[in-house]
Amino acid sequence: MYSPTLEQPFGGGSGDSAPGEPVGPPPERPRSGEPAQETRSEPAQEARAEPAQEVRSGGPATGDFAAMPQPGARMSRRLSARGVSPPPDPPVPFMPPITPENLGDRTLPREEPAPKPVMPAWRTWVSSPWSMSVYAALVGVSLGAVVGGGLANEVTLDIDGDLRTLRSFAGSVEGVLDSAGVRYSAGDHVKPGPGERVGDGTTIVVRHARPLTLIMDGKRSTHMITALNVGDALEDLKLDPARLRLSANRMRQIPVSGFKLSVKTQRKVYIVAEKVRIATITTGRTVSQVLEQANITLAKGDTVRPSLSTFPKEGSVIRVVPALPPRTIPISPNVAALNWAGLADCESHGNPKAYNPGGPYYGMYQFSLPMWRAVGGTKTPIDWPAEEQTYRAQLLFQRVQGRWQGQWPHCGARLGA
Repeated sequence: MYSPTLEQPFGGGSGDSAPGEPVGPPPERPRSGEPAQETRSEPAQEARAEPAQEVRSGGPATGDFAAMPQPGARMSRRLSARGVSPPPDPPVPFMPPITPENLGDRTLPREEPAPKPVMPAWRTWVSSPWSMSVYAALVGVSLGAVVGGGLANEVTLDIDGDLRTLRSFAGSVEGVLDSAGVRYSAGDHVKPGPGERVGDGTTIVVRHARPLTLIMDGKRSTHMITALNVGDALEDLKLDPARLRLSANRMRQIPVSGFKLSVKTQRKVYIVAEKVRIATITTGRTVSQVLEQANITLAKGDTVRPSLSTFPKEGSVIRVVPALPPRTIPISPNVAALNWAGLADCESHGNPKAYNPGGPYYGMYQFSLPMWRAVGGTKTPIDWPAEEQTYRAQLLFQRVQGRWQGQWPHCGARLGA
């Protein structure tokens, strides 16, 4: 007999059942003896041992599922071998396709895409195309640092007082300045020289020439200098700032465009007025300004040597000669023609300031003070210039009527009278 407990899976066997046909127990089979019963029980055990396969559609099984042995098919083959008709396959229920019309108000669940795995930030950066550019730049910088550190020289540039440090592959001063964009001309100061070699730690000094207009004691001159300030410029011009009065501070910077500086020099000069000798420090540009600074007033007829418009140099002697006494008595030509220079040379070696304490006697012709005053002289002979002393000596010769022996007993013969 057919065992009603035998479960037939969907989609197995011959597939004789039509879709939609009700499934029920198979009709009874006549007994065929004990062996048939043993045969019927054997498929049942095997059928129960096989797991039921779920069929999702009404079509035939395909793929790996179709290749698997089905319990119903095995039982049918065994029954057929014993002359027993196998039971018909159970019908497969019809399952219509799922469409929006079949769902009604229900909607299909929306399938969400599976979340992508989150990559670490460093892996995202490594896989980006920009990373290759960064790698190349880092390699270039590393190579540059290695090569530059081994071959380039560290050089310090001092450009008009502006310091900067750079690394350069140039082997000469000229190459370093050219690569740094520093321009210079023949009048500029470059140290070391443009053709000299440079090494690691070399300092290159560049001073561009600039015009300095110097107005010294009223005299204007222009000088091309490389000094950066007034003090250095004066030192380059061999001028002592301690003895100068400047129109600008010594630390005043001199631009490349140029600068104008007014300077008054301080000089030591001497003033001789009558018997007074004065030493003074002056910045006067003329003798007249020096006398004014020394509070010396000139009288009418006074003579100044050198002239009032002369520039008084360092160590100059300014003499103020008072006006000569009036000359009311003329000298005859015969007296003036005598050898007065020979007489003066014999008496005093021609020195207007000669003094002999034995008399005392004074001046070129060795006058005694009574004789000097007798011919109209004032003060002493040495207070007057040589021409005044000569006039008084000629006047004395006229007054004694040529008897010179009393006044010049030892040298009078030099007159040639």
